[in-house]
Amino acid sequence: MMTRTYNHGVAWEEGSGISQGYSVNGTIYISGQFSHDMQSEFVGAGDIEAQTRQTLENLDRALAGFGVTKSNLAYVEIYLTNVKEHFEPCIQLFKEYMGQHRPAGSLIGVTSLAFPEQLIEISAVAHID
Repeated sequence: MMTRTYNHGVAWEEGSGISQGYSVNGTIYISGQFSHDMQSEFVGAGDIEAQTRQTLENLDRALAGFGVTKSNLAYVEIYLTNVKEHFEPCIQLFKEYMGQHRPAGSLIGVTSLAFPEQLIEISAVAHID
């Protein structure tokens, strides 16, 4: 069994107890990504579009850590704290991000996420060709 992990290399990861990504036998599991930059600073408080863009950028970074891209995504889970208000802008940005690739997925409304200002989180499963 071949396993491998990936982390972005930002300070808060050390104390979290998880890896940003874990691959086993060609399947990659990406932990929930959210809106932080490479200095561990939160990006886009109160702005679903800024948070979605940064979260997708972090997803790209995690995928790249395994040498794959968004075209390798098999399943995507999006968590939103305010589905009624944020569904349309989030899905529009997600569709632009994905292009023609259409992985399976779910969008789940939640009352809160790990950080008070966090509006979105995205986790995923991908494959290595």
